[in-house]
Amino acid sequence: MRKIDNRAAKKGHVIFLPDKTFFIVSLLNLILGCFAFFISSISMYWLYISLGLLTVITAELLLLLFFGDRLQVKREISSSLAQGEPAHVKLSINTSGAFLPYSIRLYDLYPGSMSSSAFPAKLDRKALASSGAIVFEYSLIPNERGIWRFFSTEFMLSSPLRFWKLRVTHDNINSGRTYPNFKQMARGLDLKGNPEKGDVKQIRKRGHGLEFESLRDYQENDSIRSVDWRATSRNRTLDGRLKLIVRNYQEEQDQQILFIIDSGYRLPDNQFDSALEAMLMLSYVALKHGDSVAAASFGTRDLWIPPRKGMKAFNGLMNGLFDLHSSPIPSSPFSAMEKALSHLNRRSFIVLISNFREEDGESLSWILPRINKRHLLLMVSFNEDIKTSGAESRKKTDEEVLEKAAAYSYLANRRRLYRKWEHSGLLVLETSPAHISSALINKYLSVKKSGKL
Repeated sequence: MRKIDNRAAKKGHVIFLPDKTFFIVSLLNLILGCFAFFISSISMYWLYISLGLLTVITAELLLLLFFGDRLQVKREISSSLAQGEPAHVKLSINTSGAFLPYSIRLYDLYPGSMSSSAFPAKLDRKALASSGAIVFEYSLIPNERGIWRFFSTEFMLSSPLRFWKLRVTHDNINSGRTYPNFKQMARGLDLKGNPEKGDVKQIRKRGHGLEFESLRDYQENDSIRSVDWRATSRNRTLDGRLKLIVRNYQEEQDQQILFIIDSGYRLPDNQFDSALEAMLMLSYVALKHGDSVAAASFGTRDLWIPPRKGMKAFNGLMNGLFDLHSSPIPSSPFSAMEKALSHLNRRSFIVLISNFREEDGESLSWILPRINKRHLLLMVSFNEDIKTSGAESRKKTDEEVLEKAAAYSYLANRRRLYRKWEHSGLLVLETSPAHISSALINKYLSVKKSGKL
């Protein structure tokens, strides 16, 4: 496997390297020269052999220099890739000369964010000589989200007698984007809250929905409160009896969801990736329900994606969030909420994802009443377990005791803060990275069907 950062590759770079025949012949010639130093009768033979070798080595060098690199290469790869999903790459290689090196080894210098086991690859020189062109295909795995670029492809060419190798780098530029793998998030165990697989809980409605949809005949187990008595009074059977008509309700649509994600030090990489995937999954579900979705981030990068409705908006979210990552820099949920309020002109369901601290209660205290008047806020945080090291029976040092006590105090203060927020009317969700998708979708469906929004 050859994994090279393309930013370090030099375009059009050519390097001559001695091959194994060069070292073997040079060593034998040196040994013969040592004998010639002591035996004068063979010194003349050694001199002729040395001049002959020098001529052959020089001829091979010139042959490889002027006729070896007659290759052209072009790469074909999709500009949109999915993280962790194998990507197909096709290299079309052509030659413009009759002479071909003794062997041709290929290295495609793929970005460091990808991996492949296809290289080094030895090309079939006979097929290349007979047709003048061959196609080499391989697959690679995009391991990271973000923008990627291919800059070059490298050939390692050997001379006929294997005295020299020529390493040639050809400019071969491609660029594109690696998106979160939505298919992988939405299938199997990778998504704990897949509505199609029944992992999302079905939340029972409280009374009616929020929007009238249609009238229909009464069915067994329908609530008597759903009967439309005015329509029933006008609907009689042939024998004169009343036929009950009920109102059919659906969840209110055209509501607005805003996601705000912390890209600072509070969310490490694994938690941030889980939160971002959960955002995308819930965005997909909300758009399917007819709601509009907006997104924002704070910390590493201040980002605002305005609210849009319809499934085309999902592509806009993917394009806006695919290269978002967290980094260990300060972040302020208070500032993020203040900026979000300046963008919102209608009641919204705001989902704020971060790891909240005790000090956040004071910084957010004066802005939360403003939010409660016009919006519904859900504070999402990841639960933190206290890690224990060693056997419980082992006597702990004073430092370990103090450290564990501080951890318990921190968790107790954080839970106290969450209870305070819940008493003030906010929604609080504490979950694990593995279950945040299902937890968020369940909370969204619960809010939709309860009529809180």
